[in-house]
Amino acid sequence: MDEAGWGEALTADVLVDRYGLAVDVVEPVHMGTDTINRRVLTTDGLRLFVKQYPAMADLDEARNAWDMSEYCRAARLPVPRVWPDADDNLVTIAEGNAWTVVDEAPGRVTTSAMTIPLAEHIGAVMGRMHRVLAAYPLPKRVQQTRWRTEPVEDAVAKCDRVMARATRQGHDRLDQLRVDLNQRRADFRTHVPRLRKHLPETLVQQALHADLTRTNLVTLADAVTGVIDFRCATAMPAWELGRAAFDPRTVATSSQWAACALAMVGAYRSEHPSLPASDVRACARIALLYMLFSFYGATTAEYGLPGDAEGDLKRHWFERQIAIRCLLSDLEGLEDALTALGASGGTP
Repeated sequence: MDEAGWGEALTADVLVDRYGLAVDVVEPVHMGTDTINRRVLTTDGLRLFVKQYPAMADLDEARNAWDMSEYCRAARLPVPRVWPDADDNLVTIAEGNAWTVVDEAPGRVTTSAMTIPLAEHIGAVMGRMHRVLAAYPLPKRVQQTRWRTEPVEDAVAKCDRVMARATRQGHDRLDQLRVDLNQRRADFRTHVPRLRKHLPETLVQQALHADLTRTNLVTLADAVTGVIDFRCATAMPAWELGRAAFDPRTVATSSQWAACALAMVGAYRSEHPSLPASDVRACARIALLYMLFSFYGATTAEYGLPGDAEGDLKRHWFERQIAIRCLLSDLEGLEDALTALGASGGTP
């Protein structure tokens, strides 16, 4: 039996033994770098999404994430149901691994730029979720804030390490990556001190999804039908809002990217008016800093991804490069517009 066939058989055994579910079809889903994912159709016609965790996974973090997911679903947010196993656990242990079984949300993870209606719906869902999670206990996991605290020269040195790694891996566009990293070094030294200087001294922190981006939103007809893959961390709502509103694919490929971002923030603000206006204004600046301090996608070989997924990750790096330039050139106008939204509670 080949590896794919073995994985299908293993998945079928786990679903029968731990969930009492008979499997009809199992197909691999080549997405994500932390788990092995499979889509399952049961003999009863249920459509499920199954995650198999690696042997060394932090199961406490996994359990916390699924607990937050169910908490949000109970608040009537569009979050797929997590199936409890035979012992009422959201994460089951079987065949030497941890597993989770979730209903498959209708729709798909969008691979294109946001539309304005979709951006508005994402903003409304995120605003409700942040309002709901404000009462959730602060998770032990804390989202990194290198974008605010890492010394500039440490970030510059990281450019050198990334280039060395790419060279060792035989990166297929070394010349272009060298240009990108040279630009990033210049941005660190030229822009980061100024960008940081005008951040608010204090920003709200609370329990958040902490990875609420395009790849973790299932959508159908310009509406969010499923929020998936919670990380469950203590983080800043302004960071999560900015990261979603200034999605690099939308910024890099749509002439309506600024309108999409403002539509998302306006809808968010209408659902969650208690976030301070200073945090709302800061979300674009935070998104820009976060992109600058992230090197995700600069190299890809270390993840062992299938060809399509590796290509998408390379594209993400390229789009982020474009998004950084767009935000640098338009930041002042964006912050003026965000200030108006913050003052008006989201009403244009």
